[in-house]
Amino acid sequence: MKLTAISACVATLFAGVATANTCAVIEDVAPSVEVRYKLHPDYTSTSNDYWSTACAKLDPSCVVYPESPHDVAAILKVLGRQNNTDRFAIKSGGHNPNVEWSSVDEGPLISTEKLDQVILDEESGIVRIGPGLRWDAVADALDGSGWSVVGGRIGNVGVGGYMLGGGLSFMSQQYGWAASSLIEVELVTPNGTIVTASADEHPDLFRALKGGGNNFGVVTSYTVQSYRQDDIYGGTVFFPRKSDTDELMLQAIQDFTRYNKDDKAAIIPTAEYTGAGILDGWIVFFFYNGAEPPEGTFTNFTAIPHLTDTRKTQSFASLVNANNFFVIRGSVYLIGTETIPLPTDPESDMASEFLPQVHEHWRNVTLGEQLVSGVIGSIAYQPFPRRIAQLARAMGGDLIDFDNDVDRIVIELNYSFFLQLDYERMSAAMEAAFGGIREIVLAGQEEGALPDAYLPLFSNDAFHTQDYYGRLRPENAELAKTLADELDPQGLFKERTGGWKP
Repeated sequence: MKLTAISACVATLFAGVATANTCAVIEDVAPSVEVRYKLHPDYTSTSNDYWSTACAKLDPSCVVYPESPHDVAAILKVLGRQNNTDRFAIKSGGHNPNVEWSSVDEGPLISTEKLDQVILDEESGIVRIGPGLRWDAVADALDGSGWSVVGGRIGNVGVGGYMLGGGLSFMSQQYGWAASSLIEVELVTPNGTIVTASADEHPDLFRALKGGGNNFGVVTSYTVQSYRQDDIYGGTVFFPRKSDTDELMLQAIQDFTRYNKDDKAAIIPTAEYTGAGILDGWIVFFFYNGAEPPEGTFTNFTAIPHLTDTRKTQSFASLVNANNFFVIRGSVYLIGTETIPLPTDPESDMASEFLPQVHEHWRNVTLGEQLVSGVIGSIAYQPFPRRIAQLARAMGGDLIDFDNDVDRIVIELNYSFFLQLDYERMSAAMEAAFGGIREIVLAGQEEGALPDAYLPLFSNDAFHTQDYYGRLRPENAELAKTLADELDPQGLFKERTGGWKP
């Protein structure tokens, strides 16, 4: 009895020591895992490589680089030890600018960059992809194979978080969300168990992973169906803002969302404004999944006076890499979103007034911040026609669970600026921007001018104060909560890392 009591004391003491230096314990119990500390070049590179300097400003206690599911399991077991209270984060591409979502201060940062496989079965087109890749690397790896996956539109976006948020793609009107093409997901649960989730194995977890974020463990690979693809047509066109540019552009966006029947065609129309109006206009990303679009596909846009046009026939990898030009480095970066329905009646007054109201509100908020150092504001109107929802449901469904009753637009709002001291001010501006858009929608629904549609938030574009789970269907939010409680009863992911929690 006395010996047992002494052993228990030693175990408790060891647990306390382990908690004091989680990074050292990871080195001890998982010697195959690289652990890097401050001043090491790998630490510096990984901890600074974020789209937002607000995330790069944080100092993790170490960066750990698992190379296998077993490495991840060992790391999570250390983090889950009794009395370990360290916060942690899991990093893929570093796109998400919400502080402590994929960044951490004084806790281990788990970098997935060594989970970087792209394994293609050239007969079936099934691809196994690691979460540590960015989409340009995936596109480069598949370039010339005749296959392409439904993935990011800007190459520098990471695979990991993008897939867990659903993932909008240039090919979404052909194949749904990026996550709709998932065949299986390899996941390490919070207690270190390695599981495979698919339509046949753990189907509820598989569905919840498509939109459920980082609540259920660490994904170590995605197996997806790719699709035949040769050369594509795409590029960007810049439209300087003139007296009628906004009106013409907003009408073209609405018409494309409502009437386009060519599933191979896609756009991202983005209005841009920099401080003092140095840049004031629209950048539109065009895509056609073929060597050349049929005549008239994008005429409503290209008929608007424009200054530059980079559209051409090229490989998909070439386009995705070229779009990296629009990634802004060296700035604090904020992102937010709203989902809006198109008016049911295209001939109604609301049909001609609704998007201009939204756009005017965004411009008023943005113009109010034009003296902030280095500020750039943008709003992207991402078409989400009912066709995408129809495909997503037909391909197995997901946690987001859009219905195909109405056509929608998923709005992405961005602010970048130079100084950290302006963070609170610009956060307030972001909340004013998406909050005002939400008020316009609710007022239109109350008047009966807008359809009373289900309008969840797109988590890949959401601001940290937005209520992602509160906007889901209650049964889907409950499914996520039930699964998180079952897989993570100690609250490792719920309490000690960022992200939206059910």
